[in-house]
Amino acid sequence: MHLVDEQDVVPIRSTDELIGYFAGGDKPAAQWRVGSEHELVGVLSDTGAPPVYDGPRGIGALLRWFAERGGTPVIEHDHTIALTRGESQLTIEPGGQFELASRPVDDDRKLVEDLVEYVDALGKASRELGITWLSTGFRPFGSREDVPWMPKQRYDVMRAYMPHVGSRGLDMMTRTATVQANLDFADEADASAKMRCLYSVTSLLTALWACSPIVEDKVSGYQSYRAFIWRDTDNARAGLLDFVFKRDDIFRAYTEWALDVPMYFIYRGGYQAVPLGFTFRRYMREGYQGQVATMPDWALHLSTLFPDGRLKKYIEVRGCDCGSLPMITALAPMMRGLLYDRTACAAATALTASLSFEARQQLAETVPVRGFAAMAGAHTVGDLARQLVAIARDGLSRVAPAALDLLAPVEEIATTGRTQSDHMIELWRAHAGDRPALIRALAHPGLGPA
Repeated sequence: MHLVDEQDVVPIRSTDELIGYFAGGDKPAAQWRVGSEHELVGVLSDTGAPPVYDGPRGIGALLRWFAERGGTPVIEHDHTIALTRGESQLTIEPGGQFELASRPVDDDRKLVEDLVEYVDALGKASRELGITWLSTGFRPFGSREDVPWMPKQRYDVMRAYMPHVGSRGLDMMTRTATVQANLDFADEADASAKMRCLYSVTSLLTALWACSPIVEDKVSGYQSYRAFIWRDTDNARAGLLDFVFKRDDIFRAYTEWALDVPMYFIYRGGYQAVPLGFTFRRYMREGYQGQVATMPDWALHLSTLFPDGRLKKYIEVRGCDCGSLPMITALAPMMRGLLYDRTACAAATALTASLSFEARQQLAETVPVRGFAAMAGAHTVGDLARQLVAIARDGLSRVAPAALDLLAPVEEIATTGRTQSDHMIELWRAHAGDRPALIRALAHPGLGPA
């Protein structure tokens, strides 16, 4: 028998209730963990075409392969769209990108263990299906029109909405892939300090993790085309938030902002689109077609906001391209070192403290193209990125010294100035015109052609 939680049906009566949602994430430092999520771009191993959902080589077959070996499938209209396994989850993005949301851990070496186990299983399944997974933050082959959409109702609503609010939203949905870290906070003051730090360095993180230079079978001239895509996806709900630098009452400030971001939909046994421009503030005041706003509605709405640092009952780091397996595992310890050590957090925030918000916006525009060569005030992003990695190492040495070796790949990038995008461009030029060779060269180890 399904028991309905009281909060599922009780209407929200005040903004204070929404603010209190964030306070529900408060945790003492001894209980802080870090979670990691990443999306992989898949291609058919023989052609480089994106996999469809249906059929013997489809994404649906891949999910069923995992479901047969344990976990609870999530079914929507007879389609398996996700699989939960304890605190981890496998899901699909709109263009068939395959996502692992790992369990939160207190030791980042456990993330490595989880990733090794996952890659082993994904490799076995994918070789059977003839699918290869590429080390990239953007699908390098073909155009958006070549990418089949996954059968997920939520994405149907977003697909119709995106062209009204930006020029690149459909590309974001179908062709990009990111790696993300999720971190805890102690209270509102701690959440405010961590959000300010994250927003202070988000462009530096984008440059360090850049891995999306190939677009529609050509070298694009971008270090992170994925980050460029986000600059005109939906600016009402994405990018930088100026109040993060001005206000310490981050729970209230974020709530006030989120209340005025238009909603995509409400969920009542299925996703129901709301009119364009319909905000959560209006939903609280008027309801919609007989429905009233509840806390699950608020949580759902928060999940549809896409700023560089997203606040829920934890903080999400969202500015990085997915790339190599070592760089996937490096983000969690990098952010642990920066955000879980107060000295490092303050030092990282200070790196760009002289920049105005307008200068930060300009930096977010130039980093996707110029990467380390972009200027942040009087300094290059490359110079600041080297300092940032050193600060992260210093912080990690105090909070989790056993994980220091996981920073090695990002330290190499910071020291040499040679990004994953630079490496990818070299591979692309070395195998120009030979798609099978490119597929092999760009594949993750263990996730390439049989």
